[in-house]
Amino acid sequence: MRLAVICLVVSALLPLEGLAQAPADVPVIQITKEGSSIKFNVKASVAIDGTFDKWDATATMTSPDVETGVLDIKIQAASVNTGSGMKDGKLKSKDFFDVDVDPLITFHSTKVVQTGPNTFEYVGDFTIRGVTKPEKLTFALSGQRGSGSGEIKGTMAFDRKDYGMNKGIPLVKIADRVEVIVDLKGKRVSGPPLVFKQ
Repeated sequence: MRLAVICLVVSALLPLEGLAQAPADVPVIQITKEGSSIKFNVKASVAIDGTFDKWDATATMTSPDVETGVLDIKIQAASVNTGSGMKDGKLKSKDFFDVDVDPLITFHSTKVVQTGPNTFEYVGDFTIRGVTKPEKLTFALSGQRGSGSGEIKGTMAFDRKDYGMNKGIPLVKIADRVEVIVDLKGKRVSGPPLVFKQ
């Protein structure tokens, strides 16, 4: 009899424990690959620009406040595509991305600041070739507020030599500044709408 009572008490407590562990009522954002892209360009005597064909991005919220979001981007460096096999091969080599040693290029935001009605700065840790430094992605948001979907398009510029990419390409003059263009389409799949500053 005593065992039966204990079993009843335990089974009565289990649902409450499950509720306590349920996630808070926060927006869940899904970034869709379709229509999204991550591109780059470098000023050079011969145009060097391209895209990355394989990447993942997540936007995680801890509250409806847009400034509590965390953006993570993981790029497969070997998926670089400039339209030229020779350029791709050079960029994958140890002189540049060194994909055999460090296959991932990543960005993890540590702070989000809304700088205007539709503009944001994502400050975070950028890692390439195993070197991590603070960088900043500046985004502009488009899409009707409250619709549950939108697009963020932004840029980040960095000095390639800060990350050990000191060499060049024979007969090609390359600038040190690299610009990354991030264009992400997302939608809210559950939870309340995001809250923005007016």
